[in-house]
Amino acid sequence: MTQIILYIALPVVGIVLGWTIRWLYARFQLSAAEQKAERVRQDAIREAEAQKKEMLLQAKEQLIQDRNQQERENRERRKELQSYESRVNKKEELLDQRSQELDKRDKEFGFRVAEMQKRETTLSEKEQTLRSELERISGLTQDEAKTLIIKNLENDARHDAQALLNKIDQEAQVTAEKKAQEILVTTIQRLATEVTSDITVATVSLPSDEMKGRIIGREGRNIRTLETLTGVDIIIDDTPEAVVISCFDPVRKEIARETLERLITDGRIHPARIEEIVQKVTREIQQRIYEEGEKVLFDVGIHNM
Repeated sequence: MTQIILYIALPVVGIVLGWTIRWLYARFQLSAAEQKAERVRQDAIREAEAQKKEMLLQAKEQLIQDRNQQERENRERRKELQSYESRVNKKEELLDQRSQELDKRDKEFGFRVAEMQKRETTLSEKEQTLRSELERISGLTQDEAKTLIIKNLENDARHDAQALLNKIDQEAQVTAEKKAQEILVTTIQRLATEVTSDITVATVSLPSDEMKGRIIGREGRNIRTLETLTGVDIIIDDTPEAVVISCFDPVRKEIARETLERLITDGRIHPARIEEIVQKVTREIQQRIYEEGEKVLFDVGIHNM
C-alpha cells in the first residue's frame, strides 16, 4: 500500500517540482528579457538624447555660420553702399561746381554781350561821325565817294588781272621747258640707236663683293626700293666687284647709277636713305637737262620757248 502511494506521490511530486522549476526558469527568463529591454530602452534614450544634442549643436553651428555669412554680406553691402554714396556725393559736388561755372560763364557771356552791344553802338556813332567829317573834309558826297571807290576797285582788278596773266605766261614757259626736255630726250634716244647697249646698260664698280649684300639688303628691301624709285633693273651676278643697271630710259638709268655710286661712297644704305638720295639726284639731273636744253636752243638759234 505504501509502495502504491509512493509510486503515485513520486510522479506527482516530480510533476510539481518540474512545473515549479519551469516556472522559476520562465520567470528568470522574463526578468532577464525585461532587464535587457530596459537596457535597450535606456540605450535608445541615451542615443536619442545624444543625437538630439548633436543635431542641436549642428543646428547651432549652422545658425552661427549663417549668421556670420549674413553679417559678412551685410558688411559688404554697407561697404558698397558707402562707396556708392561717396561716388554720388562726389558727382553731386562736381555737378555743383559745373553748375557754378556755367552760371559764372553765363554771367560773363551776358556782360560781354552787353559790352559788345555798347561798343557796337559806340562804333556806329563814331562811324557816322567820321563819315560826316570825311564828307566835310573831302568835299565829296556819299555818291561821289562811292564812284571814287569803284574806280579804285577797277584799278585793283586790272592789276590783279595783269598779275594773273603774268603767272599764266610763266606757267606756259615752264610747260614749254618740260616739252623741250621731252623733245631732247626723244631726239637723243632716236639718234643713238647704234649704241643701244651703251644707253640701256651701265656698270657700277664696287669696292668689294661684300657691298653686293648691303645693296640687296635684308630680304631684298634695299634693291627693291631702289628699283621701284628709279624704274630700272639692277642685276647682281657673279661678276666680281660690279653691278649692272639696265633700263631703256637713259635718264632713269643715269639717276640710278649716280644714286648707287653716292650710296656706296656714303656707306649708309637703307630704304629711307635711298629715297633721299634718289630725290636729290633726280632734281640735279632735271636741272642739268634744263641747262643743257637752253644751251642747245641757244646754239640752234631758237628763242622764247
